[in-house]
Amino acid sequence: MSAALAQDPALVLFDLDGTLVATAPDICDAVNATLEQSGLPPVRQEQVEAWIGQGSRELLAQALAFARETSVAQARGSPDFALDAIRFDDHYQQRCGARSQLYPHVCEVLAELRRRAVKLAVVTNKEERFTRTVLARHGLSTLLDRVVSGDSLPARKPDPAGLLACMKAFDVPAARTLFVGDSAIDVAAARNAGVPVWAVTYGYNMGQPIARHAPDRLLADLRPLLDPSSGDSSPWH
Repeated sequence: MSAALAQDPALVLFDLDGTLVATAPDICDAVNATLEQSGLPPVRQEQVEAWIGQGSRELLAQALAFARETSVAQARGSPDFALDAIRFDDHYQQRCGARSQLYPHVCEVLAELRRRAVKLAVVTNKEERFTRTVLARHGLSTLLDRVVSGDSLPARKPDPAGLLACMKAFDVPAARTLFVGDSAIDVAAARNAGVPVWAVTYGYNMGQPIARHAPDRLLADLRPLLDPSSGDSSPWH
């Protein structure tokens, strides 16, 4: 069920990959370095973009399954998976921020919202060790009041726990909270938390158009957050 913004938000929550930062180049490089160590063929960045959203372990399992021409369950259950995961972690930690880029207007919008005393948080399924590195290398850490990563809580998106934890921490009700993401997972998490959700059209979303998942509003960039009551707030704005 769609939730409506009662007034300008007091708390804005953001997804990270595909919403604030285009992280796929770094992730693809780390995946391919991991595959190369196992004597497997590389994957394309477009494939990696379709696998982003559920954390690095699931993404790695998808890549290994594709490269080995097997199922994701078999890749995840392989005796080599633990070693592949260690290798990926090392490669990705070294590459975080190397080729990834902020999307347009991210810093200026976050800085202005912060100036207006809006609370800002990231709720991502990316593991904390990578999340912190990406945020720091792109100058976002000081613009955020809270960060909830994929391993911060027992459950991750689309479970609403991360969103609800932020709302509780800042004592902000659902009607004054807004979640901004790029995927069906983000839309589902917002719906499960009972908060409005806006979605950027430039993100990953497993390779599918985000409009199919009927967010409350579609964004070409983040600038409408500075005047959220303007324009048509339907999903087709």
